[in-house]
Amino acid sequence: MMPPVIRRLGAALIASVATVAVLMGCATGPSHPPAPVAAASEADYTYIIGAGDSVSIVVWRNPELSMSVPVRPDGKIAAPLVDELMAQGKTPIQLAREIEQVLSRYVRDPIVTVLVTGFVGPYSEQIRVVGEAARPQFLPYKVKMTLLDVMIAVGGLTDFAAGNSATILRTAEGNKQYSVRLSDLIKQGDVSANVEMRPGDILIIPQSFF
Repeated sequence: MMPPVIRRLGAALIASVATVAVLMGCATGPSHPPAPVAAASEADYTYIIGAGDSVSIVVWRNPELSMSVPVRPDGKIAAPLVDELMAQGKTPIQLAREIEQVLSRYVRDPIVTVLVTGFVGPYSEQIRVVGEAARPQFLPYKVKMTLLDVMIAVGGLTDFAAGNSATILRTAEGNKQYSVRLSDLIKQGDVSANVEMRPGDILIIPQSFF
């Protein structure tokens, strides 16, 4: 018959092994659903002007009123006969119509076209990369932009990154969080790990503890 001390040690050992197994399962198992490969349809996506953009204002038959101007940090622009007009948060077409309204006080039937020539976009639509990226930063969103495009722009992962534990915080879906496999994508070339980004996504890359 096994002595009581040995039985207790054996039970403790079994309990410890079981605990480690549970912890390993928690550490390796995904805590968030995988990000969908294809993002929701962006067929109706229209670029929104943001602070830091540059816009070219073209007034038909009035070259003296046509010029390129920056969108200031407060989101406003200023141009000939147009003072302190809010541009941030508007589409180029919306801004063109508002400029026409202002110019109609001075010019008969103005026709205005607004072209965005320097792209930054509003903060709410920028892609942010934080954590163990080589160059954490924010990026202007582009239609059909993928996770691989983002990682190329930020220079890949650091040596301390836990790439397969990275997540995307999707603000367009009420801050829903998805898991992504950056190490498989970048180091193993697994294209099945590539997913489309959406405006406002935040890519979070944690540090590895091993």
